[in-house]
Amino acid sequence: MDLASIIGIVGCIGLVVFAIVSGDSGFAAMSNFLDGQSALITIGGAMCAILASNTIQSFVGGLKTITLVFKAPALDAPGIIAKIIELSNVARKEGLLALEEAASDLDDAFLKKGILLIVDGTDPDLVRAILETEMVAIDDRHRSNIGLWQDIASMGPAWGMIGTLVGLINMLQALDDPSSIGPSMAVALITTLYGSMMANWICTPVASKLKLNNASEMQVKEIMIEGLLSIQAGENPRVIEEKLKSFLSPQARENIGSDSEGGGE
Repeated sequence: MDLASIIGIVGCIGLVVFAIVSGDSGFAAMSNFLDGQSALITIGGAMCAILASNTIQSFVGGLKTITLVFKAPALDAPGIIAKIIELSNVARKEGLLALEEAASDLDDAFLKKGILLIVDGTDPDLVRAILETEMVAIDDRHRSNIGLWQDIASMGPAWGMIGTLVGLINMLQALDDPSSIGPSMAVALITTLYGSMMANWICTPVASKLKLNNASEMQVKEIMIEGLLSIQAGENPRVIEEKLKSFLSPQARENIGSDSEGGGE
């Protein structure tokens, strides 16, 4: 589980609720902030507008990516580098064909595909082109999902304002009853609150975390491509390790196990 996302999202709503109930009215004040019509206009309107600009498949698929925010990314760049160094030692000692057996134990489909291309004797430029094309396709899919959440974040406040205008119009129609002005104004403003919370509590954080996860995944795939091409070129494992370490921060470089060293004689 990604504790940062869980703590952040739960903390946001927790602080808002605490601010509401900490007044003189206590939990009774929560009823002032619950309005079905406002939610229908703001949330329903925003979702329908986004659906109109997407296919049903991409819309539903994009919404499902919210679950990825709460999962710890299974990306371990130092571990990938250590694995590549291990593979380079195998190739150096036993030849490139020995990598085919090593590839059967790999869980990462991208890395396995690259190894099999190398084993098949594919030209290095073609190997790079194939892997980079797949990487671009993955990046495009991720950016599409990120864009959906960014669009919802922009639609939320816009539809909140629409709801506010609807509430104000209804309020102005009943100005002959002064006692209805206050409650009507409160309901009108709730739609703006819902739109702002929709954007800043859920959608923007989700888009930002998906963007961060995508950047990390793209970095790992770049490491894989450079490592595989270096193995194919027959470079020294120590040279490959230093080359791949350049992708990482100084702190992350320390996480690469010392057992990845050696075999470069």
